[in-house]
Amino acid sequence: MHDRVAKRFVGDSRPNMCRAEEESNQASHPVDIHVGQQLRIRRVHSNLSQTELGQKVGLSYQQVQKYESGKNRISASMLYEIASGLNVPVGCFFDGLPQPGSGEGAAIAAEADERIAYLATSEGRRFVEEILRLPPKLRTRTLAVIRAIAGAEDKPEGD
Repeated sequence: MHDRVAKRFVGDSRPNMCRAEEESNQASHPVDIHVGQQLRIRRVHSNLSQTELGQKVGLSYQQVQKYESGKNRISASMLYEIASGLNVPVGCFFDGLPQPGSGEGAAIAAEADERIAYLATSEGRRFVEEILRLPPKLRTRTLAVIRAIAGAEDKPEGD
């Protein structure tokens, strides 16, 4: 009887494994990715870790990570809770999206704007904070150095 139960368990779990694999191979919807990016930006701006935000709204940090990556879709009620936890209006998560029915739905970029995504990282935030600590004249000079370095990287070696 033990073998029959084990075979039944294996038999029942395989279709679920296939379904799970199929679901994980499906691409996230561009709107879910955009909302997740906005969530990350708002969370970092609020100076909260994924764990801290999760504790505020009853989620694990892993779930917050999945929401931010767009891997998991955020339900309306959870988006409301997250907005409350971050003290922002729910609509701010949709800022930057085309109006529904405008025909621009296909134009939604599936990937984050690189600049915004970088500023939402802890490194990007520290970079901006350190730059802002500099006097304005030194900021201008620092920008010139960064442009020179970036320009030198664009040129092939030997030039």
